[in-house]
Formats: sequence, structure tokens, C-alpha cells
Amino acid sequence: MKILKGMLITALVLVAIPLIAALFVKKDYAVEREVIIEKDSKEVFSFIKHLKNQSEYSVWQQRDPNMERTFTGTDGTVGFIASWKSENEEVGSGEQEITKIDEGKRIETELRFKEPFEATDQAYMETEAMEGNKTKVKWGFTGRMNYPMNVMLLFMDMEEMVGGDLQTGLDNLKGLMEKK
Repeated sequence: MKILKGMLITALVLVAIPLIAALFVKKDYAVEREVIIEKDSKEVFSFIKHLKNQSEYSVWQQRDPNMERTFTGTDGTVGFIASWKSENEEVGSGEQEITKIDEGKRIETELRFKEPFEATDQAYMETEAMEGNKTKVKWGFTGRMNYPMNVMLLFMDMEEMVGGDLQTGLDNLKGLMEKK
């Protein structure tokens, strides 16, 4: 009986530790990267506000060129939805909807991941005109992991996981825009 009681106490402690730790772990995360493109900001914004164009620079879309894509609405306008479905676990399935456009400056989208996990996150791209016909482009991603799942943020480096892909996508965008 002592052994059973000891095993039960050990099991409870093993369950309680992460639950208690999660009370003190942040729930929100944000990642942002930027690049300078030697192109007029109007031209850059006009390109990035169309979600279909992400297939030309987004790392996630390039991971599976055979993914199934569907589109609903008018691209480059609020309410447009780009959906994807892939057998590649790094890509999964989900949809991205344009939720707000500040013409010439910022586009905001909601990402609704369905597989391999469910999550809803926010993303944005901003352009800022700079001297010398250059444009600063920022690409950001924000999200939230509710209790008790937020304990996973102790083991997941969102800066590393998402930041590198954002930067690669921005570098791809820079190369693409500067060739035009």
C-alpha cells in the first residue's frame, strides 16, 4: 500500500509541477523581422497586399509547391481568404484572411491553423517609405497560448521557430522586388 501511495503522490507532483509553472509563464508571443528593399513603397505595398503573391516569397508556401490552394473573395481586399492544405506536416492546413488594410502602409491578417494543430494567430506586413526610393518592410506574427498549454513556451523559441522563416521570406521578397 505504501508503494501505491508513493506512486500516486509522485504522479500528482509530476502533473502539478507543469501546471504550477504555467501560471508564471507568459502567454503571448510576438516575432518581427524587417528588410530594406530598393523599390518605391507604393509598388512594394501593392505587391504584398495580395495574398496570392506570397507563393512567390513565403517560405511556408514554398515548402510544398503541390499544396492544394483555394481562394475566396477579391485578393488585396478585406475579407479575402487564402486557404491551404498540404500533406507536409511543416505546412499542414489552414487559412489566412485579410482583416484590415491601411492602404500603402499596413496589411493585417488572421491565420487560422487547422492541422497539424489548431491555433489562431495574427500577422501583419508594414511598409515605410525611405529616402532614395527605398522601402522598409516589416513582417510580424503574434499569438497566444492559453493556460496550461503556455508552459510549452518554455521549450519553444518562437523567435527561432518563426523568425528565421519570416526573415527568409523577406529576403526572398527583396530579391523578387528588386528584379522587377
